[in-house]
Amino acid sequence: MIVVGFGARSGVGAPELSAAVRSVLAACGIPPDRVGVLASLDRRVAERAAQELAASAGWRLLGFPAAALAAVPVPNPSAAAEAATGTAGVAEAAALLAAGPGGVLLAPKRIRGRTTVALAESPTGRLAGGAAYFVTGHS
Repeated sequence: MIVVGFGARSGVGAPELSAAVRSVLAACGIPPDRVGVLASLDRRVAERAAQELAASAGWRLLGFPAAALAAVPVPNPSAAAEAATGTAGVAEAAALLAAGPGGVLLAPKRIRGRTTVALAESPTGRLAGGAAYFVTGHS
């Protein structure tokens, strides 16, 4: 199962988020129907854009607190993200955390406008455990 992790500035709308995610998926040659989860910082998945994208695509939606994301080592940390959110990696950390144990980063973060997207693969297809804050969608 493919996991899409994203970070975005507050106020990013569903069309902008969807375009960013679909652009990265296309660049990596991954069809959207291989994605099972959209993941991010808890406050981002509480926004309408993430909820609309996950619902329209049929993906589960997972949000994690900044402390949980900060505990995940990422290859491309950002001082700006850390200052704004409390974690140096949102997209990569969310993708890896949602992918669960053994998850592999398929695509490091890529910036598309006001959105950052990273892709990970879960070898088991199981979602992350108790750290998730907000979950919707298929089980």
